[in-house]
Amino acid sequence: MSDDDLTTLHLDQFLAHPPAKVWRALTEPDLLAQWLMPGDFRLEVGHRYTMRAIPMPATGFSGTIRAEVLAYETGRMLKIGWRDAAPGNDADWTITWTLEPEGTGTRLFLLHEGFDPDDPLQRRARSIMDGGWRSTVLRSLEAVLTSP
Repeated sequence: MSDDDLTTLHLDQFLAHPPAKVWRALTEPDLLAQWLMPGDFRLEVGHRYTMRAIPMPATGFSGTIRAEVLAYETGRMLKIGWRDAAPGNDADWTITWTLEPEGTGTRLFLLHEGFDPDDPLQRRARSIMDGGWRSTVLRSLEAVLTSP
């Protein structure tokens, strides 16, 4: 997987927190709402839920995501299907978080798949989300992990 694959985003971030703590932030609804988006998440394969954020018309994002837990391995991997709730929006993505212990911390990998490089709105969404995951979302996750 390379940076020139326009169908995916791949992030690799070291977090100075043990995997169990990072896992809780990824899977406990109250913590998840603090760093990602509020929603009715439940760690159960097949569970469908909704998350809400600020709409971004320039990317075609309605602000509402219909999500589904596709797979998980407790403490190690969480795979979520993401679809924009707006009719006619073709965004159909898969988000996979993978945790690996590293020293006393965790190496967190994010794989965001399913961008259509032939769709101008999805190319723009990929560009914006790449920056958003790196600058905003991962910083918010770090803030949740360091709070008491």
